[in-house]
Parts: sequence; structure tokens; C-alpha cells
Amino acid sequence: MENIEWLRPARGVTYDVLVGGPDDGVPVLLVHGNCSSADFWLPLIRRLPDGIRVVAPHLRGYGRSEAAPVDATRGLRDFADDVAALLDDSVLFPQPGPVVAAGHSMGGGVVMQLLADHPGRFASVLLEAPVSPYGFGGTRDLDGTPTSADFAGTGGGGANPDFVARIEAGDRSADVRTSPLSVLRSSYVADPAALGDDEDLLLTSMLSTAVGEDNYPGDSKPANNWPWFGPGDRGVLNAMAPSCFNVADALVGAAQKPPIVWIRGDRDVIVSDTSLLDRAYLGSIGAMPDWPGADACPPQPMVGQTRAVLERYAGSGGSYREVVYDNCGHSPHVERPAEFAAELLKLVNS
Repeated sequence: MENIEWLRPARGVTYDVLVGGPDDGVPVLLVHGNCSSADFWLPLIRRLPDGIRVVAPHLRGYGRSEAAPVDATRGLRDFADDVAALLDDSVLFPQPGPVVAAGHSMGGGVVMQLLADHPGRFASVLLEAPVSPYGFGGTRDLDGTPTSADFAGTGGGGANPDFVARIEAGDRSADVRTSPLSVLRSSYVADPAALGDDEDLLLTSMLSTAVGEDNYPGDSKPANNWPWFGPGDRGVLNAMAPSCFNVADALVGAAQKPPIVWIRGDRDVIVSDTSLLDRAYLGSIGAMPDWPGADACPPQPMVGQTRAVLERYAGSGGSYREVVYDNCGHSPHVERPAEFAAELLKLVNS
């Protein structure tokens, strides 16, 4: 499928949006994740038939969209409300009615927030390696109970400062493990060979991330508990901190519940019960000093939390299906593009 780019306004933010397919095609919304952009969907978009209408916006602060500030106190609602405004854009979506939505990683959280806040807009949903409905880090059990009252170890302070600096500098090297290219190869996929000819495209997508306290990673505040930092009020990582983002009950109680397909890789090291970005898990394996132990600070059971919430969703009138790809990491649409496209097309054709 070929696509074009349009600049469109949404809540005072100028968005760059990838659009492909005819005006009367089945509308499909694609929402990308953190440290990427709409271009991260291109390996999938190329495999989609020409008869569907694909709309993939670069979120604020990513790709070629405006780097407007992210108010983390609203959780992921700045992103979700922007996308909801784009859904109302008749240039992007000429056909009225519900759309098929897919969200990757942080974008999965954005889609979950959309389901809760904007019922009736979605025919079906695909969540790809989504952030937990209880946010990222700082919760101890399947019910999302906070590990500490100050949500220590979550938010903007959790980013590796060298990785952030290298994104800002546009570093394309693979000399150190914290370079964006090294992270792409080691964390975004299980097998770097899966990147193939798209490696440079996907790296460029990562490097489009706007860096700063208002965007990625956000600000940080001291905490009274290990590891002695907590979430701030600005920027992307704070928007996913459990102090700001907790959509579990709202998702279960959504007025309308389209069917959900949840796709993940069994070797995901980002959204995982053993996430290498979870400070508590890193402490548990000795990669961070002074970890206070599993009783005080257990790793977050991210996958278990998502499954528990989706079970509640199904029990309250919705439905979901979990798809797990063997030997696959955080980006199944890159690593298993044909299989992923087939799952998405099942939703389009249902």
C-alpha cells in the first residue's frame, strides 16, 4: 500500500499523518509507541491491501508532528484526546462510523484510554505489546497495587541519560549498548536480523523523538523509597507512570466493548514480567545496587496484569483473544509482519 502525508490540526497541535487507501475503504487507525513514530508502522503498511483506509499519525513530539508538551498529570489523555480529534477529521476519515484500531506499546495504552473515554468509536481493537493498564513500573500484583506511596522508580527518572542524549544528538552508531541502534537491535526485537532492510528506517523513526522535560523522557522528582526517584508532572514517561496512568477499571467499565486481540512476543524485554526497563526487576537480578528485596519492591507483573484486566473486560461483556509469537520480541509487526497483518485483516474483515 502506498501512503501520503498530510498535515492536520488536532487540539491546537499540528499533526503529520500517514494516510493510505481509498476514501471508502474500511478505516484502520494505527497508533505507534514511545521512541518511535508512525514510520515504525511502514513494514506493516506495505503488506496491507489497497482497499482499506489506513491512518497513522505521528503523535505529538514524534516523527514530523509538532513537539507540543505532554501534561503527564492527565496520563496518556493528551495523546488519546489528540487522536480522538483526528478521528473527527473528515479529511482523514471520510466515512463516518467506528474504526479498527491498533496500538503498539505506549500506543496500546493510548488506544485503551480511547476505548474508555470515547466509546462507540471502535469496531475492534488490536493491542500489540501494550503497556500495562496499570502503567509502567511501581505496582506489585495483578490488581495494580502501588509498590510505594510515592511510586518510586517510575517516570522520567527511569530513562537512561546516555540513551536520551544520543537520541537528541541523532547518534546512528552501534558502538555502545545505550546507542539507539543498539537498543533497537537488542530491545525492540528478539532477533536483529528481523530488522532487515528496514533497520535504517526504524532507527530514523526512533531518532525523531523530541527530547526534554515536556516530551521524552519528562521531569523527575525525589522519592523516599528505593531507587530514590519518582514521577514528575511533565513528559512521556510520567504519562505512563502508575501515579498518572491507570485505565484498568475504566476499560472494564467501558460503555461499549469491541473485541480485543492482544498480540505479544514471548521474548519481549520491554513489556514483560521480567522487563529490563523495570527498576525493580533490574534490582532483583543484581543489575542495580541496594534493591530492598521482593517484599518491599517486587518486579511488576506487566503481562499478568494485562491478562487479568482483559479477563475482567471479557467478564463484563467484552471479549479478547491472546496471541503469543515464539522467539519474538517487542515488535511483532516488524518480526512477524505477515502473521501480524493477517491478524489485523481478520479484524478488518469481521
